[in-house]
Amino acid sequence: MSRKVGAGQPYPIGATPDSTGTNFAIFSDHADAVTLCLFSDSGARELERIEMREVTNGIWHCHLAGIGRGQVYGYRVHGPWAPEEGHRFNPNKLLLDPYARQLVGELKWDDAVYGYQIGAEGEADLVMDERDSAPFVPKARIAAPLPLVATRHPRVPWPKSIIYEAHAKGLTMLHPTIPEEIRGTFKALARPEIIDHLTDIGITTLELLPVHAFAQDRHLLEKGLRNYWGYNTMAFFAPEPGYLGEDGVEEIAIAVDRLHQAGIEVILDVVYNHTCEGNHLGPTLSFKGIDNASYYRLLPGQPRYYDDFTGCGNAINTDHPRVLQMVMDSLRLWRQVYGIDGFRFDLAVTLGRRPDGFTSDHAFFRAIMQDPSLQDAKLIAEPWDIGPGGYQVGNFPPGFSEWNGDYRDVVREFWSGSEGMLPAFASRFAASADIYGEGTRRPWSSVNFITAHDGFTLHDLVSYNEKHNEANGEDNQDGHNDNRSDNFGVEGETDDPEILNARNQQKRNLLATLLLSQGVPMILAGDELGNSQGGNNNAYCQDNEIGWTDWSGTGGDLRDFVRKLVQLRTNHSAIARPEFVTGARNAKGQPDISWYSASGERMKPDDWEQPHVKCLTVWLAPTNPEHTSVMIMLNAAHNDVDFVLPNSGRSRNPWTVLLDTAAEREGEVVRPGESLSVTARSILLMESPQ
Repeated sequence: MSRKVGAGQPYPIGATPDSTGTNFAIFSDHADAVTLCLFSDSGARELERIEMREVTNGIWHCHLAGIGRGQVYGYRVHGPWAPEEGHRFNPNKLLLDPYARQLVGELKWDDAVYGYQIGAEGEADLVMDERDSAPFVPKARIAAPLPLVATRHPRVPWPKSIIYEAHAKGLTMLHPTIPEEIRGTFKALARPEIIDHLTDIGITTLELLPVHAFAQDRHLLEKGLRNYWGYNTMAFFAPEPGYLGEDGVEEIAIAVDRLHQAGIEVILDVVYNHTCEGNHLGPTLSFKGIDNASYYRLLPGQPRYYDDFTGCGNAINTDHPRVLQMVMDSLRLWRQVYGIDGFRFDLAVTLGRRPDGFTSDHAFFRAIMQDPSLQDAKLIAEPWDIGPGGYQVGNFPPGFSEWNGDYRDVVREFWSGSEGMLPAFASRFAASADIYGEGTRRPWSSVNFITAHDGFTLHDLVSYNEKHNEANGEDNQDGHNDNRSDNFGVEGETDDPEILNARNQQKRNLLATLLLSQGVPMILAGDELGNSQGGNNNAYCQDNEIGWTDWSGTGGDLRDFVRKLVQLRTNHSAIARPEFVTGARNAKGQPDISWYSASGERMKPDDWEQPHVKCLTVWLAPTNPEHTSVMIMLNAAHNDVDFVLPNSGRSRNPWTVLLDTAAEREGEVVRPGESLSVTARSILLMESPQ
């Protein structure tokens, strides 16, 4: 058919409809030609091919009259097939627009989706495959770039933030009162049952595992499994279709609006460090066929291979300005169109790498920090990858908070009874000032967590000493072996009341430590409900009852305990502070923090070095003069210990026990200088109006 093809514009990149048609723009610095392919509504039938003849600064573009929202399309990109030079162009492969806003169809694993001939003799990936991949790959559908979210961002201050890490699908799949037909979707996240639960326990910020469209791994499908977590991104601008119902992307807007109305922020876990195309033997679905040498970091001196810092086969090249622009455009879309309040960057070290290694001065960080639309977004880095110098906890620039993996490890070890943990524990409890305290960073730089999606749930942490990942089909070889857990004498579930009591008390210890620490606490969804994965500490492929949140018990006492902890944190300015504690005195002459031994004496340098000591008292003064001081007694020993309430010349006002993880002393009144027995493996929190 005859169609009017105009020159169009190089920006905005992607497919942008207007009153007369659609502007198409796609970046490829090394292509010789680009063909735009139009498809039927279902994506099953190719209708037309249009040669894009205009190219500006590496961006190929055209304008098609009469083409608008809803049109399905893809690209074929021509250029050298030269894997040994880093180029993998193959016009036989239909390619997904990196800026695709909506997807049509699913990836069907056929040998035709590979750019090279599978099964060819010799070095297989060097021989180009000439089969058409269009019948087997997702296509893009044109979407109108309109703001969808009407509400304002809640803008919860960092010191008041309580993060809840959840899976967008798994959180609702087993909820008994949500209609089955919408479970696992954004529409389910918008239900009162979910929002009321979050507000009831005091959550301020919902952090969702990846919701960008992702690919199902071929090897998992062949085992009858599925990629559940979603750390396998296919499209950075499109939501995962499986999380949407009949109302499409509007369901995301509705969910975000309703969460905002309840005062809850939404943070997305985003995976810009790699894509689902894998290594040199992976499929050609998008970036690899559009401009492999620009989008990916290739191995120096051997560009046939990828410089894989992620363990997923490839790494996105944020050194390239157009690739960095793509990441920034994606962030802006999710922020401005869907109203997202912040982002947690998976394997963020990869994003800040130059050829000579990681730097906090990378253009990626500079671009984010200067962007007006991201100025007040919450930004959280996962501060590691598997490359050289890949552990960068504490080294991200101001403006970024970080998942503090050291907090998790130290707190687990302390409560398991390991010796010599007092100095490390005290530092982690006080927002890890030794890591984050220099320069202009603040206590909220440390996102504290004890459990997360990757690893044991809280229930499993106190129930299993070993991982039990047999259901993953890898002979229990996957997942971490260093769990730092304690099963209290029985591996797995038990009916022994003594063991159950000890486990429940340990759960309370861990949750209390998390919510009484300085810094920002992050709770794993379901921990407050007693959720278990049966000892599986790597449920990435368990899109089933193993990975989904179990609501059957509704949490009971543990849910009430979390609610109480959040209220205590909220009502006591001594706990959630905007500045690091240093021992400096406030207007009343009170040190902001004081450390005492169980004997009630101030900790001396030698006291910190006693490996067998597992007890500590922390005295915190309020930042609000109308609030009370708090005292926290921690006994990680396996025996009861007599603690003396410190005096130190301060007011003789009595202290009231507000919380006891052993559930024995709440409401009791104690005076300075008096002794009280603190139960083995327990925490006491007290307040006094001084």
